[in-house]
Amino acid sequence: MNLLQHYFPALTKQQLSLFQELETEFRATNEAINLVSRPDMDNFAERHLLHSLGIAKVVQFPAGSTVLDVGTGGGLPGLPLAIMFPDVHFHLVDSIGKKIRAVQFMAASLGLHNVTAEQIRAENLRTKYDFVVSRAVARLATFHPWIAHRFKPKASANAGLYYLKGGDLSEEIAESGLKATVTDLSSFFTEEFYETKKVVFVPAK
Repeated sequence: MNLLQHYFPALTKQQLSLFQELETEFRATNEAINLVSRPDMDNFAERHLLHSLGIAKVVQFPAGSTVLDVGTGGGLPGLPLAIMFPDVHFHLVDSIGKKIRAVQFMAASLGLHNVTAEQIRAENLRTKYDFVVSRAVARLATFHPWIAHRFKPKASANAGLYYLKGGDLSEEIAESGLKATVTDLSSFFTEEFYETKKVVFVPAK
């Protein structure tokens, strides 16, 4: 967890312990369900925990706000962000039942009372949120309509979608017709993995 401590020196001992516990639980779960590839599992802190927390370099979710994680898979980026922001409620959704069951188990094992996980497609949700996060589920033009109406009418400042993506996104953003702001994670993290990794922000309104 030295990597997380290096980039987020304000993390408490309890948070660092939870991140360590999450890696242990994820590793055990991955043996049964194959949530991420073996090379990625070998670099879990760098490629998954830190990548998820890249969103926290771009936005600070205020206490009491609500965050929807769409296509969470094995709980990324939602579970790491829930550890980072214990006073924020996270709702993690995915259409694949076995992945959601794994997320529910991990959240319970870690005692993350600020997390709920549900097997449902984003477009079938009716609840509204302050923020939406996701990790490269689909092209922006495809993804954004699923969540465009999921924001509270009076959402928090900086409300909107924070989307973890990689590569050259200029064509994809142009195709979507959305007003998007792109932040390079290489501005914060020096590892080679982050050379092309980005957070795309699309405001709620």
